[in-house]
Amino acid sequence: MGYRKVTRSLEAADGTPISYHTHLGTAGDEGALDARRPLLLTNGIGTSENFWRHLVEALSADHRVVHWDYRGHGSSGVAKGGDYALRTQADDLIRITEAVMRGGRAGTATAPPVQVAFSMGVPVLLEAYRVRPDLVPCMVLIAGAPDAPWNREGVFKLPAVGAAVRGALRGARTLLPGLRPLWRAALNPRLVYPAGRLTGQLRSRAERQDIAEFMAALRRMDLGAYWGTLIALFDADAGDVLPQVKVPVLILGAENDTLIPLRQVERMRDALPHARWHLVRDAGHGTLIEAGPEIAGKIRDFLREAPA
Repeated sequence: MGYRKVTRSLEAADGTPISYHTHLGTAGDEGALDARRPLLLTNGIGTSENFWRHLVEALSADHRVVHWDYRGHGSSGVAKGGDYALRTQADDLIRITEAVMRGGRAGTATAPPVQVAFSMGVPVLLEAYRVRPDLVPCMVLIAGAPDAPWNREGVFKLPAVGAAVRGALRGARTLLPGLRPLWRAALNPRLVYPAGRLTGQLRSRAERQDIAEFMAALRRMDLGAYWGTLIALFDADAGDVLPQVKVPVLILGAENDTLIPLRQVERMRDALPHARWHLVRDAGHGTLIEAGPEIAGKIRDFLREAPA
């Protein structure tokens, strides 16, 4: 990546090492960031850090921007004991938030960070809010929903379909050792990019290099870690948290999202009538890399009004 960052790690409740990265921007060192308002970025499943590059470039000039890696993602360790449950990931987020509040090298305590969540990060953040709402002064929810992908959409309107998918994902765990070669072959960016464009999952604004980086990160991942995280995503059920949310919220939906359909995001918006809403036109689920500058601008506008 073209930006400078400081990487640290902490231990989760089960001893799994979880990494987080503080972006320096134009600051000379990390200590210079302690007086800035912190932003904490929570990824989607499998997401490589280049998904955040537009937000980092736009916001790190005057904010302390931190992103972290799920278990088995990036430089975080594979979960000890194989625990990838959403509430476990939420506990990891709580621990990262507390670390961010302790500040950087200078160790200056700060207020809780603005929480920015993308895709799977939305239910993870809502589960964290369920337990520690004091750590979430405001939230930005991007192309995500509180429940599983396609929930109450298409054939997933039938309760048996969601249960069958969850059962199939769990049952397939025993097949993972034999699937690894196929997994790597399927993630060839020379195939994924044109297939994504053909099916509409990638819009014209998605750059080939961004998708190549994403595929490379997925190919490096432990398949068991990805699969465990995927099972957790399809178990997502944080909709009951929405009535409890009283903090300022910005929701950004992607017009052409085929993973988290727009109507699913709109239902979350309808459950949060006080939330600000922005529809990103001509964008799919890769909206962070397809429309990053637009999203960064909307976040900056939101932060001008959200209480510090």
